[in-house]
Amino acid sequence: MRYRRSVTIEPFRPSALKKLGIDSKTIPQHVAVIMDGNGRWAEQRNLPRTEGHLKGEEALFECVEGALELGISWLTVFGFSTENWNRPKNEVQFLINFNRETIRKRRDELHERNVKIEFIGREDWRMPKGLLRDMNDARNLTKQNSAMTFTIAFNYGGRAELVDAFRAMEKDGISSKQITEKKITQYLYGKDMPEPDLIIRTSGEQRISNFLLWQSAYSEFLFLDTFWPDFTRESLYQAIAEYQIRSRRFGAL
Repeated sequence: MRYRRSVTIEPFRPSALKKLGIDSKTIPQHVAVIMDGNGRWAEQRNLPRTEGHLKGEEALFECVEGALELGISWLTVFGFSTENWNRPKNEVQFLINFNRETIRKRRDELHERNVKIEFIGREDWRMPKGLLRDMNDARNLTKQNSAMTFTIAFNYGGRAELVDAFRAMEKDGISSKQITEKKITQYLYGKDMPEPDLIIRTSGEQRISNFLLWQSAYSEFLFLDTFWPDFTRESLYQAIAEYQIRSRRFGAL
């Protein structure tokens, strides 16, 4: 799948959303996704694991277009974790190159759709300079866009994010008495990012895997048996419909 050039994705009208079982008044502001199962999808088909990652890219941009149609303001995906460096060297190198090529290939298309591209993660640890340049180019190109903020968590770990936040506070002379939940949030990688309303994980695994640990305190979780390459925009619609039947009390009655 490739994007058509110069195509504007229009949000669904309320009547169209109703047909999908979705209430236009309670669309989540922020959806985050743990895209899991690329390798297993490929292995089931006797294909190289890299084929799963290639197919997973198609699923990712199906998800992006679905989010734009629904009017979701923030979409965050787990692209590469701090633990992924422990994978075989050839797969790590493939993932680094693959993500760099994806950013180059998709940034203009996302820009045409008025999507702002952001990244969160450690950018001063093990990151190739060429990839960092491409990330910054994508940020700068799309920084004025407003239809949706699409954030890729790359070289990201929730525990690393908290360690880096506390180190930065110490460097800035923040005393222990000054540390509050609000203050910690101000030192996270994506300090302007709202907390995710819904976190989706594919592949049947039911764990958070060090993703948005601080931000997910009151998120709704949805675990799907589907491997990520089989995720479609219809899968996203169904996830939003499921989210809307839940009751979010935030500790209250």
